[in-house]
Amino acid sequence: MVTRDDVETKLAAARARLILDKPFLGALVLRLPVVAADPAWCATTATDARAFYYNRDYIGALSLEQTQFVLAHEALHCALSHFTRRQHRVKRRWDLACDYAVNPLLVGDGLTPSPGVVLFDCYDGLTAEEIYPCIRENDEQEPLDQHLYDENDSRRDDGSGSGGYGDDNRGRKSNEPEPRDRDGEMASEAKRDGAAMPAPLTESERETMGVQWRQRLAGAAQQAMQSGKLTASMARLVDHLLQPQLPWRMMLARYMSASARDDYSFMRPSRREGAALLPSLRSSQVELAIVLDTSGSIGDTEMREFLAEVDALKGQLRARVTLLGCDDRLSEDGPWRYEPWEELRLPETLAGGGGTSFIPPFDWLKRQDRQPDLVLYFTDADGEFPQDAPFFPVIWLVKGKAPVPWGQRVQLN
Repeated sequence: MVTRDDVETKLAAARARLILDKPFLGALVLRLPVVAADPAWCATTATDARAFYYNRDYIGALSLEQTQFVLAHEALHCALSHFTRRQHRVKRRWDLACDYAVNPLLVGDGLTPSPGVVLFDCYDGLTAEEIYPCIRENDEQEPLDQHLYDENDSRRDDGSGSGGYGDDNRGRKSNEPEPRDRDGEMASEAKRDGAAMPAPLTESERETMGVQWRQRLAGAAQQAMQSGKLTASMARLVDHLLQPQLPWRMMLARYMSASARDDYSFMRPSRREGAALLPSLRSSQVELAIVLDTSGSIGDTEMREFLAEVDALKGQLRARVTLLGCDDRLSEDGPWRYEPWEELRLPETLAGGGGTSFIPPFDWLKRQDRQPDLVLYFTDADGEFPQDAPFFPVIWLVKGKAPVPWGQRVQLN
């Protein structure tokens, strides 16, 4: 029989091994206090970004290596700020997306997954936001752990109540906080047989802890780099999370506003206005080229949403749009042109589905009498690029992780 001391010893040993072998993950794990949970609500492990909760019997059945995995799993949920990023998304699908994002990272870092962990190679390297749309609403998978950051929303999920999404069956309302002592710990009577389910994070706690976990992530990465034990995949992840993120809509508006500036002209006026050369305000029209990757990597719904965003800016900034479709060749029915006052919409005859080459649109644009002020390319960036960058600015709105050789790359989630 596994005793309480055996489980606590195993957890301590697993934390120590992570610190020595995986200092990045170990430093994050140390930020989560380890709390034995009441098995009535915690079947495996859980986190609320404040602590690591565990079922003693579950941990007792794991090997030391598998215990390292579940500790790192919960710590990485917190370090990646999954508790601040759900927004409007359905909780159950978001929790699955977060698990699908974390598990490949840990396995790729050499950790041994615990039994029941779901791994999909297709999600390797993707963020939870990128994975979420790929998960069907009726997906039968369940998260192995419980994410206790916010209110249960079983009314918006499948209503099964499994995996911690339904009623906790303890007679407490889902938004009723647990009794705590003056130090913020669970009241002693709730810890006799394991801690009761914690109250969800308040908005203030969510904001504060989001900042704290970003600081912890940066500190852990720095320590691991100094010891030479930060893997390339983890380094890329940290760099992506800590760099300032500018929403693509804001960047698009900034580029278009700069191109559509009003300026003064000293051209000679007509004779009826006199002989004096006075500055007059001249409004320039933006020539905007949009290229849609039709190779099949981008869905029609996403294209329509993207064009709707551009359409909202186009009229305000007097932008004329030339729309091109391309897989490995230009769409035969294109290009399509839209004046500033015309609605920008997805053509019904837009076809594709072949390979991917980014060369044809730029060859076509270079042959035109007037070069565009800006090119927007909506793609997964997985294809053949022109060897040299054009003389006009290019923004790549990229769905996925592929790099671009030149131009401004904007991650589209």
